[in-house]
Amino acid sequence: MNTMTYKNYLARIEFDERDNIFVGRVLGLRCIISFHGETVSELRHEFEVAIDDFLEDCKAQGIAPEKPASGKLMLRVPPETHGAALVAAQAAGKSLNQWASEVLQSAASAAA
Repeated sequence: MNTMTYKNYLARIEFDERDNIFVGRVLGLRCIISFHGETVSELRHEFEVAIDDFLEDCKAQGIAPEKPASGKLMLRVPPETHGAALVAAQAAGKSLNQWASEVLQSAASAAA
């Protein structure tokens, strides 16, 4: 996956062969922020403009801008999975939070 980062916001980048442009979409937000450009320089500029506009809109509305991730994650898993994860964490000498964070980081890195 090709990405760009600006002000801690991450965008996935793809090439649209049909229109011969690069297309980006900001990840990790409920709202949809997309942008495009014909060159990498234009794409980066449009990404920065899109994020800056998003932040300005939030400021004008008096609301805190949504962050890509807060660091808090609520999961609902079957009790068997919860129990197995707890045992694995304890066996590794870690808290469930530490263990889960490492497992999620490893999985996210493998997917990137």
